[in-house]
Amino acid sequence: MGPAELMQAAAMARRFYLEGKSKIQIADEFGVSRFKVARVLETALERDLIRIEIRVPAELDAERSDALRAKYGLRHVVVVESPAEAADDAADPENLGEVAADLLGELVTEGDVLGLAWGRSTIHMAAALRQLPPCTVVQLTGVYDAGTADRGSVEAVRRAAEVAGGEAHPIYAPMLLPDAGTAAALRSQTGIARAFDYFDKVTVAAVSIGSWEPGISTVHDMLSDTGREHYSSLGVAAEMSAHLFDSAGRRIGRDLGERCITVEAERLRRIPEVVAIAGGQRKSAAIGAVLRSGLVTSLVTDTAAADALLLGEQPGPRPALERKDPDGAALHS
Repeated sequence: MGPAELMQAAAMARRFYLEGKSKIQIADEFGVSRFKVARVLETALERDLIRIEIRVPAELDAERSDALRAKYGLRHVVVVESPAEAADDAADPENLGEVAADLLGELVTEGDVLGLAWGRSTIHMAAALRQLPPCTVVQLTGVYDAGTADRGSVEAVRRAAEVAGGEAHPIYAPMLLPDAGTAAALRSQTGIARAFDYFDKVTVAAVSIGSWEPGISTVHDMLSDTGREHYSSLGVAAEMSAHLFDSAGRRIGRDLGERCITVEAERLRRIPEVVAIAGGQRKSAAIGAVLRSGLVTSLVTDTAAADALLLGEQPGPRPALERKDPDGAALHS
């Protein structure tokens, strides 16, 4: 390019990229065809006259986010940089909750019903919430330990409702009960039944994912040794909201649900937006299993988990967007 061509290309690029003018408008201004404008802009890119940068906050990884979204057919994926000092077996980084709180601020609209399941990540997320449109907040699962409800999911529901200025519908009951009869009796109690009535109205939900091991899976920790051995023998790879999954995303140990206070899997599948919050290399296989289940639509994770998920085998045709149950047909609206 000579000096005149350079100045013309620079001017056209300014009009197109900075001022937002169309190629037709630029062509009219410079007295050339729109095809000429297109060639000049293309040449300017090739000659490095124009540099296009996509910049996101340093702690977010746009490339991994997009690759993971495409691989699993997810609606939204946000990958957060893993802490430099994090060990391979570390629990979910707390900054996942902060990023998830910002994501919910985008996804929730006025009049929505927000559902929160028990999990350390969802509790961290609720604590980090700074703004939400006016909405109702409902608890989707019982608590890990009813004696710590004020520091757990009940408090998370209260906190989210306070930020949103909406109603709160907590569940004052353990997640896992000794038998199906006790669980059924609790579900019929007025406060718990009222929360369950809201499950079909939930439009956005936030859930956590656990791998099947001590300290990582709530259900694993709540079961007896005999119970753990039984469900382990079925090939459990992941747990989410007291539902168990094998590595292919198929639900197993469904009888456990009769003893649990939790949103049913098919109700969860009908919620338009289900955001899973989980990270760490230790949880990567569990995250992959839940993504294959078709129960979640979006994911907040970290680079350690993302790298492992991207290296794993292809999950099949867009399980999240199709909301497909690996054991049955796709969900029909």
